[in-house]
Amino acid sequence: MSGSTSFDYFRREAGSFPGSLSVMWVGEGGGSGDGRFLFVPDPRNPLVFKRPDRDGKGRTIKPRIMYTDGGSIPKIAQAFNGFSPWGYAPAYMIHDWLFVAHHCVVDAAADARQLETADITFDDSIEILGEAIQALVASRQVAANDVTASTITSAVGTPIARNLWDRQGACEGSHVSKEHRSIAESAIPGTSAVAGRVPARGGGVEARRPTSRIITRVSF
Repeated sequence: MSGSTSFDYFRREAGSFPGSLSVMWVGEGGGSGDGRFLFVPDPRNPLVFKRPDRDGKGRTIKPRIMYTDGGSIPKIAQAFNGFSPWGYAPAYMIHDWLFVAHHCVVDAAADARQLETADITFDDSIEILGEAIQALVASRQVAANDVTASTITSAVGTPIARNLWDRQGACEGSHVSKEHRSIAESAIPGTSAVAGRVPARGGGVEARRPTSRIITRVSF
């Protein structure tokens, strides 16, 4: 596609993924992905991506609780081997977090965790996705599928993706609601202490809701 960022997946080094990934379903999505989900970091074993340490410039990326729809793969494409919104779920969570954080940086509404990614560019986000997918292959969490991986990393470099990266006014819409924070806390105790406690009427902490079902969990 004209105007797409050039990216060679096959030249990416693998990063690494300590920690665990937990995802909860919280509602219907749009025309891509399988719905709207909530990425919930486990405070005892949070998901962290460590970039390759090239020239001593390695860094870590630690996503916080956020909404996600997986890899935003249109349902018609999910019939093909490898093209699932959750095929490379940990890599997608890192990529999603970079977008969420960048939107808040653009809107001058970023908190300390989001500001840690302020120097990451759109082109960097594509490289990081490639490194994250390579990490999953290297750790044998997924089978090697060079066609799928290279197609996905190429797709996130399109002009449409760049426009989404630079979109203004998106930060507020990414804020996780009090209701969903409460649900996350009931599923993984301690989440609210990491993401910010959920206020209740009267100044206390909102009562826990019944334990919710986690639909995806991966540990490294």
